[in-house]
Amino acid sequence: MNINTIVDAEFTGKCFRDLRNAPLSAMRGLSTKDAKALHEAFNITTIGDLANLKFVKWASAINVLAEEECDTTEQAAKETLLDDAVEMTFPASDPISVDAGITRIEVPPEMVNASTDHQHAKSIEASTKQAGKGR
Repeated sequence: MNINTIVDAEFTGKCFRDLRNAPLSAMRGLSTKDAKALHEAFNITTIGDLANLKFVKWASAINVLAEEECDTTEQAAKETLLDDAVEMTFPASDPISVDAGITRIEVPPEMVNASTDHQHAKSIEASTKQAGKGR
């Protein structure tokens, strides 16, 4: 980043030590009125004071750490449940690999007879035989 893009024109070309000691209003977008409000609120007058303000350091630390934070156990569990729910709702949502060897089925296979290919096929056969005897 070119430092001259974030400081006012009168501070372009200055070294960083000079900029650290420059008034807050030297930063582009921070007016004299804003600088006065910061001085009244936090008793700071320079860019260096702002950088060393404990609230700015805390906010910067929180921001950096938030980028690296892992999910809590509860968040991970919720994410897993959500993923599973989506997968059950849309089982075909995963892309099929080109190398999977899956081809388009042009002609559907013959229908399987449910009475012989069912987990209770024997009970169906028995009831069918008994019904036939009663006739």
